[in-house]
Amino acid sequence: MKAENHTELSEFLLLGLSDDPELQPVFFGLFLSMYLVTVLGNLLIILAVSSDSHLHTPMYFFLSNLSFVDICFISTTVPKMLMNIQAWSKDISYVGCLTQVYFLMMFGGMDNFLLTVMAYDRFVAICHPLHYTVIMNPCLCGLLVLASWFIIFWVSLVSSFCSCGILFSYSH
Repeated sequence: MKAENHTELSEFLLLGLSDDPELQPVFFGLFLSMYLVTVLGNLLIILAVSSDSHLHTPMYFFLSNLSFVDICFISTTVPKMLMNIQAWSKDISYVGCLTQVYFLMMFGGMDNFLLTVMAYDRFVAICHPLHYTVIMNPCLCGLLVLASWFIIFWVSLVSSFCSCGILFSYSH
């Protein structure tokens, strides 16, 4: 008879950059400042695009969507990391880890989709300049972003569940 391990995993330990207590405030300040600069910079891009009517073009529409996704991407992991540095805690629950993996895959994949859509926009602008406004109309731009969100939602969902073994956890 074969012995099997049926131990349930409830949390993970996160290894930090350093265990030196004197470096923890330095890391906290460094990562907090980088996080704030990134979030505020992306918010500034969104604000500039939405407030200036001259920037209401497909390229800036995609750029503001990319800025939003970048804010979401960095907000997936950095706040938890800052909380762990401040609280001297190094654990994350299994569900919390799975949630982070899902959102990290979703926002990272959405970055790639938006960059692809932006490349298509530039292709149309360069190769078909006379038909650009007809091809890249606001309806198509919104549809491309919406389709990207729909596709990456399902790809991330299936990938994160398959990678953790939820779909294939039955015994043979």
